Amino acid sequence: MLTNVLFYLFAAILIFSAIRVITAKNPVHAVLFLVLAFVTSSCLWLILNVEFLALSLILIYVGAVMVLFLFVVMMLDIDVETLRKSFWQHLPLAIVLGLVVLVEMVFVLIAKPITLPHTVASFPSDISNSNQIGLLMYLNYSYPVELASVILLLALVVAVALTLRQTNKNSKYQNIAKQVAVDSSTRVTLVKMATETNPEVTISNKEGETK
Repeated sequence: MLTNVLFYLFAAILIFSAIRVITAKNPVHAVLFLVLAFVTSSCLWLILNVEFLALSLILIYVGAVMVLFLFVVMMLDIDVETLRKSFWQHLPLAIVLGLVVLVEMVFVLIAKPITLPHTVASFPSDISNSNQIGLLMYLNYSYPVELASVILLLALVVAVALTLRQTNKNSKYQNIAKQVAVDSSTRVTLVKMATETNPEVTISNKEGETK
């Protein structure tokens, strides 16, 4: 009974927050409602005993992606009035595209409905959901996981290589070897300068003393 009440409560909050994401006039409020939608979805997944997806949603999206979105939206100077003026102008096209996407999704679901697989991996009841996913990934699907990790590593190396290309002579680069080799004698250079006086100030001081 309590589980059903919590499920419908979180579902109502999720629907309300999802609607507020697209209807909120303030972008910061929209991002905060999106965070609330993610947290509520995690609560629903916990009720369904899907702990891995719930924790992944909290740690990855709420803890990293949405915080980044919130900082970006707060730092940008967004002209809300200009966005509101162009909203009604693009509304008919948005409605048409939304209906097209909805019809495509309905056709896909009718042509190939979602069905559960007939063979389900059996695990002992004392193993958590995260352990079951880990066993499946690193035992039955170890080669696809390793292939995906190699592709991600290659993408990381390519991104770093593209960033460090010396295509611009005016760009500045960090030389770790020079930074480590610096000592106290070469870090700071003391320059001796002769004392300078302002002639106008000296003349005015002498005239004041004469008076």
